[in-house]
Amino acid sequence: QVQLVESGGGLVQAGGSLRLSCAASGIIFSINAMGWYRQTPGKQRELVASITTGTTYYADSVKGRFTISRDNAKNTVHLIMNNLKPEDTAVYYCNVDCSSSPGGTVYDYWGQGTQVTVSP
Repeated sequence: QVQLVESGGGLVQAGGSLRLSCAASGIIFSINAMGWYRQTPGKQRELVASITTGTTYYADSVKGRFTISRDNAKNTVHLIMNNLKPEDTAVYYCNVDCSSSPGGTVYDYWGQGTQVTVSP
């Protein structure tokens, strides 16, 4: 089993910054990808940013404002969010794809979610 613990959400004014962190713990052999999704009421969860060993992905809406990074030694992923806008308000979820043994099945794990609220 793998557990994800998120931190760093909160309330910020438009133009401000927040840093989200997600730490994975448990029996982890290899992490393929780590990412952040967000969801608002009545809408589907959307991918905000993801990172593998060699590539990063950003949704068009956050390019140039958000930066994703990972610390492989600590099994941690961070999301630095700058120049936040009210439309960034959402619950942000950490997502990790990892296996617990060599050649083992890759499973998809989710954090509990952290609220980010950006006031005008």
